[in-house]
Amino acid sequence: MKQLILIFLILFANAVFSQRAETFKIKKFKVAKLSDSIRETSGLDFFGERLFTFNDSENPPELYEIDKNSGKILKTFKTDFTNRDWEALANDGENFYIGDFGNNAGTRKDLKIYKIPFDNDSLKPDSAKTIPFRYPEQTDFSSKNTNTDFDAEAMIFLDGKLHIFTKEWHSKKVSHYIVNPDSEAISENQAAEKSETFDLGFVATDAAYFDKKLYLIGYTKKAKVFLSIFSETQPGIFFQETPKKYCLGSAFSIGQIEGIAANETGIYISAETFISPIGTTKPRLYKIPNFK
Repeated sequence: MKQLILIFLILFANAVFSQRAETFKIKKFKVAKLSDSIRETSGLDFFGERLFTFNDSENPPELYEIDKNSGKILKTFKTDFTNRDWEALANDGENFYIGDFGNNAGTRKDLKIYKIPFDNDSLKPDSAKTIPFRYPEQTDFSSKNTNTDFDAEAMIFLDGKLHIFTKEWHSKKVSHYIVNPDSEAISENQAAEKSETFDLGFVATDAAYFDKKLYLIGYTKKAKVFLSIFSETQPGIFFQETPKKYCLGSAFSIGQIEGIAANETGIYISAETFISPIGTTKPRLYKIPNFK
């Protein structure tokens, strides 16, 4: 996501909230400043015990393994794909899935997910595949910059399917779509299946899943950062109960939050560089231990 977009958002109206949020300041949980090489970190995911990220739109099409304690880049993995607007990262234990579906203006008709096998500490580009998809509910593709409900930056892999969570600029809701990553569906522009919708009250910028919990993180038009934690009430169903909701701080002090990953030790949160009229916040990595 480009910085000018977020600066534009800060100057406008308040968001409307559907749940009361508990304050939980994450500034004290900073692990490290991230390298300028990943100053636009826009996705975070554990592959086993290893932590990976990448930069978003128009940056090199590379994955970066980063150290969980120092934020240092440990290894860079190049891909053969174009980074039009990479926004989400997931895996099934054998393959990475990269969501090239950033769509701030709502005009894209080329939404896609890249499936790249990862084995023996290397990507397998010769076996990589593209999964094109569309939102069947979208019929209007005219430009609605930061006012569309067909943007997305959050995705998880669960029970053999890819689960996409929309970034609904207009409604401030989140819709849960399901995409089939199997080879039979890859050759066509498959219709994503809408499963459920929730009145989130902020725009979701990433998702993580661990131990039957869905973590959605994002921010409001006034740059307040929020985290909602949903319980999985049925397999792959999350929005039947009110989540726990936390206000984590302001992007002015903690950065532009774009990534979240979770495992048995807690949750990791990444922030890209945040440029505002009052200053610049460097990219950062946070860890909140044993947080559920």
